[in-house]
Amino acid sequence: MTEETAMRALAKRFFDAIEEGDAAGIRAAYAVDAAIWYNTDRRDKTVEENVERLVRALSTGQKRQYKDRRVVVFPGGFVHQHVLHGINPAGEHCTMPACCVCFVEDGRIKRLEEYLDGTDQKRFWATTPG
Repeated sequence: MTEETAMRALAKRFFDAIEEGDAAGIRAAYAVDAAIWYNTDRRDKTVEENVERLVRALSTGQKRQYKDRRVVVFPGGFVHQHVLHGINPAGEHCTMPACCVCFVEDGRIKRLEEYLDGTDQKRFWATTPG
């Protein structure tokens, strides 16, 4: 398997696991000591913090689907662009374009940096309409 094929497969497994709320699948894609960073708060999070937040969202009934997925592979990682579609806890359909830069070591994501619009993010997690 080429590095490009492996990176594309990792990206697919990872984002499919998030979409499905598969905590074990999400963890399996990350290195144990991975750092997850969002431009909206600019602080690193641990794998467990990230997995807990993603799975908690699904447990509240929030549905999500990654559409318009685009993957660009670079030496040592990949960029994943997508539009996240979902129903927030308030029952509203939301979309959130985002870009994730993933740095990979030994076949697992060592660092993920996600760039998104904070207004879209707040709407996506809103518990009341509007």
